[in-house]
Amino acid sequence: MTTYETMPFHLETERLILRPWDVSDAAEFSALLSERGNGTPEVERIRSSIEELLAATATTGIALLPIQRRAEGDFIGYCGLIIGRATLEEPEIAYELFRRAHGRGYATEAAGAVLGAAAATGRKRLWSTVGSWNTPSLRVLEKLGFERDHVSMEENGEVVWLTRSLP
Repeated sequence: MTTYETMPFHLETERLILRPWDVSDAAEFSALLSERGNGTPEVERIRSSIEELLAATATTGIALLPIQRRAEGDFIGYCGLIIGRATLEEPEIAYELFRRAHGRGYATEAAGAVLGAAAATGRKRLWSTVGSWNTPSLRVLEKLGFERDHVSMEENGEVVWLTRSLP
């Protein structure tokens, strides 16, 4: 089995800071998840989820990181690597931003930083899975050089699987 370097857990771009989770992020994380339309998760449950994310990061060496705007200092979403539907050797890139932060290039900027971090671990390929209805996310991945691999049907609809080789 190949061993990989640990992903950097603090990334900075021109406009964004991606950093490790803190339990103080729970209320904002809950508000972000509520935008999915399935109700608002209890902050206490989200605190537990953050602790689980931190524990998983410690064992896997990959992380989902909160995104803060550098100038405003506000939490606008998350971006990072997860096992998801893929594997630790070829993880998935994942991101989600508040609607108020959509359309400004933040997802592309954050995901670009995460691509660099993934390449630094020595990995050769990443995956992403996106609902076929999610045109903005598919555009972000296209801009980052991801290519469609296949489509699967799941209980909540059609899922597009994309892949990208790393340098």
